[in-house]
Amino acid sequence: MALMSVEEAIGLVTAEVSALGTEDVPVAAAAGRVLARDLLARRTQPPADMSAMDGYAVRGADIAETPARLAVIGESAAGRPFAGPVGLGEAVRIFTGAVVPEGADTVVIQENTARDGAIVTTTAPTATLRNVRLKGCDFTAGTPGLVAGRRLTGRDIMLAAAMDHPTLPVARRPRVALMQTGDELVLPGQGTGKDSEIVVSNAFGLAALARRAGAEVTDLGLIGDDLAAIRARVAHALSGAFDLVVSSGGASVGDHDLMGPALRAEGVDLSVHKIALRPGKPLMFGSRGGVRVLGLPGNPVSSHVCAMVFLVPLVRALQGDAAPGPLAAPARLAVDVPANDARRDFMRARLERHADGSARVTPFASQDSAMLSVLAAADCLLIRPPFAPAGKAGDPCEIIPFDD
Repeated sequence: MALMSVEEAIGLVTAEVSALGTEDVPVAAAAGRVLARDLLARRTQPPADMSAMDGYAVRGADIAETPARLAVIGESAAGRPFAGPVGLGEAVRIFTGAVVPEGADTVVIQENTARDGAIVTTTAPTATLRNVRLKGCDFTAGTPGLVAGRRLTGRDIMLAAAMDHPTLPVARRPRVALMQTGDELVLPGQGTGKDSEIVVSNAFGLAALARRAGAEVTDLGLIGDDLAAIRARVAHALSGAFDLVVSSGGASVGDHDLMGPALRAEGVDLSVHKIALRPGKPLMFGSRGGVRVLGLPGNPVSSHVCAMVFLVPLVRALQGDAAPGPLAAPARLAVDVPANDARRDFMRARLERHADGSARVTPFASQDSAMLSVLAAADCLLIRPPFAPAGKAGDPCEIIPFDD
């Protein structure tokens, strides 16, 4: 059977995926969540013409010629506006963030004035509307400030709060179940020291990636290489408590690779199996009812790379994220690299940023799919397309940066 391309597999994994539902959360808790509806401003900002500096609010016509002597008739401070208009030959002492009084159209900064009792003299020319933040220059009531599908940053939260939203409509977090198979696996600190044992690691990295993408994660634990036991765990995962089931291990076609048979036996329609990528060829994807199932390889690096390419975009898409990824970034090779074969290669690499803003990428010499030390030392994945010719140092390339 011919291997499926990475692009086709991503298309199938994220096909017909939309947000699972909507919930309202306090604005203080909305960072990292995906906005479910366009957010309209509930007020105008600033709500009136405001001073951008400490100084004096005046009529521009009164200071057309400098020096100009004006009578100080009051004060306007933030939260305590001056009551009344500014007339001919008058000025109001004003502070940053205060409402500009009616009649005034300019603020002369304090450094350009001299005060003598109730008289202020301007010592430098100031143009009309100088140092004034006009009403609505930031946003106006009823206009969209943030659009649906946006993953909210801290800056977005600031804007939402300023638009007077105490709560925000966001996509529900996908509920993800993790399971890992293998007779050789033991939990950290619980092994007997036998050479045949391998301390489990995949689930921790997968959980971190899924949570960072916005999921609620439940680890269903380790399962031995027993078809009945795997089927029972799969049946539980598909019972309706989860939106996405993610397995690690048992995805190939060996005698002990039982995840595929278990999934099929439980009615999962596997639309994806065996991808033309490295590392991670034995990857599965399917669904039963409304529950999606992603079967990742057991090798730690393969599992993690496939999660970056498939799991993270799927979790994001299940929240209505407008840009679920995987998002590639431009860079340049720091060294020569050989030609690639028929599989899309995701090479662990070190990223070096230069003063001119360019990023130079050096792949590690070892790309063994079991070497976690190389994965931990890497800054990014260097993407080598199928049949890419040999690359020279300085050639453009694409990377997927690690953002954790």
